[in-house]
Amino acid sequence: MDAFTAGLLQRIKATESDLSRARETGDDFLVEIEQDELDDLHRLAAEHGVELGVSRV
Repeated sequence: MDAFTAGLLQRIKATESDLSRARETGDDFLVEIEQDELDDLHRLAAEHGVELGVSRV
């Protein structure tokens, strides 16, 4: 796995965690921001052929 892929997967994992935390605390604004970030990361992964598997969030 190259550095780009590893970094992208790490960012996705961190964003999924942040999104879950925002949902748990009921912070709707932060949920929206984290979801947008996650969507952008998934788009970036798709554009570069990075396989993600099933999302946990």
